[in-house]
Amino acid sequence: MLAGPVLRRIEPGRLVLWLVGSAPLDLTLVLAPKSGAPRRLALDARRCRVIRVGRHACVHLIDVALPEPLPQDTTIEYDLLVAQGDGTEAGIAQWAPHLLHVGATRPSMVLRSRSDNILYGSCRKPHHPARDGLARADALLADHAQLSDGRADERPAMLMLCGDQVYADDVAGPMLAAIHALIRRLGLYGECLEGAVVADSEALYRHQAGYYRREELLPATRSNDALRDRFFGGSEKPIFTTVNAHNHLVTFAEVMAMYLLVWSPVPWQLVADAPAPPFAPRYLERWRRESRALEGFRRDLPQAARLLAHVQTLMIFDDHDITDDWNLSAKWEATVYGHTFSRRIVGNALIAYMLCQGWGNRPDVFEAALDDVAALAASAALDDRLDAPRQDALIERLLSFGQWDFVVRAKPTIIVLDTRTRRWRNRRRPGHPSGLMDWESLTELQHELLDETAAVIVSPTPMFGVKLIEVIQRVATFAGLALKVDAENWMEHRGAASSMLNIFRHSRSPRNYVVLSGDVHYSFAYDVEVRDSDRTPHIWQITSSGIKNEFPHRLLDWLDRLNRWLYSPRSPLNWFTKRRDLALTPYLPDARQHGERVWNGAGIGQVWLDAQGRPVRIVQHNADGGPSTRFLAPGQEASLAGAAEQPLRKH
Repeated sequence: MLAGPVLRRIEPGRLVLWLVGSAPLDLTLVLAPKSGAPRRLALDARRCRVIRVGRHACVHLIDVALPEPLPQDTTIEYDLLVAQGDGTEAGIAQWAPHLLHVGATRPSMVLRSRSDNILYGSCRKPHHPARDGLARADALLADHAQLSDGRADERPAMLMLCGDQVYADDVAGPMLAAIHALIRRLGLYGECLEGAVVADSEALYRHQAGYYRREELLPATRSNDALRDRFFGGSEKPIFTTVNAHNHLVTFAEVMAMYLLVWSPVPWQLVADAPAPPFAPRYLERWRRESRALEGFRRDLPQAARLLAHVQTLMIFDDHDITDDWNLSAKWEATVYGHTFSRRIVGNALIAYMLCQGWGNRPDVFEAALDDVAALAASAALDDRLDAPRQDALIERLLSFGQWDFVVRAKPTIIVLDTRTRRWRNRRRPGHPSGLMDWESLTELQHELLDETAAVIVSPTPMFGVKLIEVIQRVATFAGLALKVDAENWMEHRGAASSMLNIFRHSRSPRNYVVLSGDVHYSFAYDVEVRDSDRTPHIWQITSSGIKNEFPHRLLDWLDRLNRWLYSPRSPLNWFTKRRDLALTPYLPDARQHGERVWNGAGIGQVWLDAQGRPVRIVQHNADGGPSTRFLAPGQEASLAGAAEQPLRKH
């Protein structure tokens, strides 16, 4: 077993899991509710689809329609038994003991009757020096499991990952070396490459520009200058941060290996002795720094994997899952999709996203695409190389695929937005950022919201962000620097912003909304009221970012301070923005020292909702192991924050 299981969807009559093995596995699912007899279900071809991605790598997509519904709000232990050649069976305790809590013999899950307790976060960059917020969340869950009076209905209903689960465009040199070693060890399939100076994946892995210099792989022609700047150089944002676009993942095998290495400690055991590749001496110190950060990431990885095996985990992409500034503008799309090499790079990341993330959110809509993936994999059976026409056809299908978003019919309803592939393009000024959703997708969102009393909306990018930073983004856009900063926010595009506010005002829309977001590398919470003479919808914008990433501390301190001065709730400057119809009141971090409204620290967020879908507690659990940070509503006493130290229990 290479990775998993990851618990993807839990419904009364359905269970969805993801795992990767070194061969097709003969599996039996065991379900053992706390107050019931164990059940065994053979995972035949109807329940488990196997996609081979290499000689020794098979993705297992498990989707089980249960003959008897699962009980709610009770602990359900489960196991995946692997049939052995001698007729015996091996369970998770044998093949993945790191997934078990102390004293447990099997992993467990809880199907909650209400989605009133949600873990959420985004931006997990392996080579950032911060600790891993997923490991902190696992520690919280372990503490709860060991409480003698711990109740199943107090466990989180889900873990919502709001984007940048992997960084395909920002890869440390030592991580890239591990990826290449894993490709060799597992025999992950190769591919032909068109439009680059290398002919195929094997030549790419051997090329002298393969580390820290991948922009050199584009042919040196004038027509490629814009592509090189936007695609490989587009991640450089000196105003905010600098990332490693020059190690951008290229092949499907590279992206699949990345998923295995960020979700499981097992593949690292296969590449522990991977040698450092040859590269220019000027990169040596950078290599050493990245190696130290990755050592910390690997130490936390067993705990992160254990969390994913115990909590329903839903995911949606943001840009780094595919490439930085993905579909930022109409001009970006024309530049990147008009070149065969960059189109393949984006497409490969999207194929891997579908297999490792997208499918588990909404399995039913991917059947045709999975048929294409299976045919593509079969094409590599003879020579371990993917058929290029089939690969390009699959990429064409996924680039036009319109069902990455999904809805969880829970209490309250959870609507997860695709803010990347169905954009409101600026036809008159194609170089300016597109709206995050087009009119058609916004209309579909409104339809999903009709007659709901409350809703949780997951938007990878905050709908209501720190205003000063949004202003800086707008100035940069007008200065022609749209690809030098993260120039994406909901209010940037007039049509998308107006449509979204009208959805909130609609007479049949919910009265209470919670918007969960990530992306920005700091955490905050706003109480937002939309001014309207007839009805006043109430919105809470809650952002947790990053799981393993942070904003430059000194810069954020200054931006937060300036934002408080310029855009306080009573500031007249608000009337010169698209927020003139909004009343925004910030929640304040209880650990603030100088009046901060944002919290800068890697970790994981958690929110508890009342029966009306309103947040009653908002907490950021810090990855460094320090006290959790509670965001306090106006008028709350800071002394209440002490309750945050027992975060998985009701108060």
